[in-house]
Amino acid sequence: MKHLDELIERDDPAMPIIREMLAGATRPYRLLPASSENARVLSHLQVTTRSTLGAMAYETGGLLIDHGWLRILGSGAAELSRNLVDWNDQRAEGHLLVADDAAGGFFSINGGALGDDRGAMYYWAPDTLAWEPLEIGYTDFLGWALSDQLTAFYESLRWDGWVEDTQALGADRCFNFFPFLWSREGSVQGSQRKAVDIAEQFSVNTELSRTLG
Repeated sequence: MKHLDELIERDDPAMPIIREMLAGATRPYRLLPASSENARVLSHLQVTTRSTLGAMAYETGGLLIDHGWLRILGSGAAELSRNLVDWNDQRAEGHLLVADDAAGGFFSINGGALGDDRGAMYYWAPDTLAWEPLEIGYTDFLGWALSDQLTAFYESLRWDGWVEDTQALGADRCFNFFPFLWSREGSVQGSQRKAVDIAEQFSVNTELSRTLG
């Protein structure tokens, strides 16, 4: 196990790469300051800050994109209390949850449990309850999330007034839909929508996935 000083890259850190992505962003964003948990988070992940994942974990509290619709985890912050270590504890095995959205979808880096493509990003879609491969890695995911491709990706999961609803939601909560979006009767326009804690939604999705097989 590497010590913290071995994980902090002095000569070629990845944070400038992230800042370059932010400078070219076409979607609105808020980069949150790193929390006092950043050293613990980085040490637990055992990745260096030469990687974009390590930079997000150590240098930031997280990243809120598109009015807070997409939340990319870091070391945690007042507005985004979850961090990359504690949020994964007893939730993810064989993959690493790194982001989620206001519609109750979750993004993860595959560690072998989701497919043969280790290191690739997957999306646990609320309208299918299936882990869907994105065919990109974490660094490309960051660039994708800050681009207009995000709008096209979420076209079927947004409703009239989603911006105002998301801004009032908070980054540790998401929307729960009933009828469920994955059901024949469910839709973002027609289903009833209520705000719930993101941990509650994850538990609901997990239980439903087990029940439905």
